[in-house]
Amino acid sequence: MASIRRRRNSFVVVYTYTNEKGEQKQKWESFKTYEEAHMRRAEVEYTQDLGTFQTPSKKTISEFMDDFVRLYGENRWGLSMYSSNTALIRNYVNPIIGSIPIQAFTTMDADKFIKQLQSSKPVDAPVNHGVKKMASANVEKIAKLMKCAFKQAVRWELIPKNPFESVILPNVDHKKRDIWTADLIRKALDNCDDPVLYVAINLSFACSLRMGEILGLTWDCVHITDADIAAENAWIFVEKELSRVTTQALSVLEQKDVIKVFPTVMCRNHFGQKPTTQLVLKKPKTESSIRRIWLPKTLALILREWHDNQERLKELVGPDYTDYGFVLAQTNGRPWEHKSIEKAFNKLKDDADLPDVVFHSLRHSSTTYKLKLNHGDLKATQGDTGHAQIDMITQIYAHILDEDRKINAQRFEEAFYAKPDLRKVEAPSQKADGTAVNLNALIEQLQQSPELLETLARLVSAKNSENARANSVQ
Repeated sequence: MASIRRRRNSFVVVYTYTNEKGEQKQKWESFKTYEEAHMRRAEVEYTQDLGTFQTPSKKTISEFMDDFVRLYGENRWGLSMYSSNTALIRNYVNPIIGSIPIQAFTTMDADKFIKQLQSSKPVDAPVNHGVKKMASANVEKIAKLMKCAFKQAVRWELIPKNPFESVILPNVDHKKRDIWTADLIRKALDNCDDPVLYVAINLSFACSLRMGEILGLTWDCVHITDADIAAENAWIFVEKELSRVTTQALSVLEQKDVIKVFPTVMCRNHFGQKPTTQLVLKKPKTESSIRRIWLPKTLALILREWHDNQERLKELVGPDYTDYGFVLAQTNGRPWEHKSIEKAFNKLKDDADLPDVVFHSLRHSSTTYKLKLNHGDLKATQGDTGHAQIDMITQIYAHILDEDRKINAQRFEEAFYAKPDLRKVEAPSQKADGTAVNLNALIEQLQQSPELLETLARLVSAKNSENARANSVQ
């Protein structure tokens, strides 16, 4: 049972509870008014009777987030997700709300936190870059992380309800990524004088590969024998990806899903500090990303020629070539990295005067054109893209092209408006040479020439008789 006591200008609710160690403790909670104290006493007694009473805790949000990462994150997150989420906690959560006791944090506090994030400047924003506040998409990402964290707090019986469950989020404008059409991709390939980029563009567009999958592709997963190509059965197997991750994530997660860690080229950066990231070859982020993709014959031949050139390079370089087996390998055998491909891609856009898109847009273009070619076969397209959820294809990647919209209008005209009885406004009659006929002048001419009108009547009668005979035969 709980009781209310008067102490100077406040009212105190006093009750006993059993802590995590099974010890009996007494708790004193102060309130300014008797009404507040009375409500708290009723709440304590009610939850104790139901067995849902929350044991008082002074644990701060910062302390709780440490437990959340250790007990939940380390078991559920991959390397990239671990690095991303711990950075969000370190840069935005702990500095703003980390010192608040988790049991004192309310839904209103959650809304205030989100409001403050909207006006905060990103921690990693470049100097003099003009970025004044955080993007709405990043605010949404932090809110999603906190909703997950406080859901675990409820599960661990630290708090009765999740304050982020119905938090007010900013409106996020999810703009569809601009893509290149097939003609623009042909133009890019025609103007590409970088052989590495040339192969990368073909793999992205024809095979719907992500950048990490392209860079992590090895020759043992490429099947382009003479028999394969002749039977149009050449294919690649996607089972790993190249990624740069933090050394902390590698250590904490004990190299989870990592196939190989590559030696660091530079022992220290230009500040004299040890590198905080490492290049790794690892398993894809989802099981659905592990897949077989059949190659167009032309791409198979491109890869054959590329492989032959790489073999000749190995002979020239000799022992200085470390053979990791990568399809896209540097002259010393090490894999290429994302930033190198993006740099070459940006140069190609400038040199060839191509629309400004990112390299990943080629994967969007690939998905869109495959849907177009296979008449909307979502499962076949999903098999190539490796998406875990099929709605990712329909909601994000199925771009609507202007040329397809024009075809839709043409088909609508043929199927609906082309019927004369559906037209409210008559189109002008056309001669064989495409010029319009003046109907009023024609009527006046027939009225003035009875012979012409009689001739026209005979022609119409003969045509009707011909049609009648044809119908009787049918």
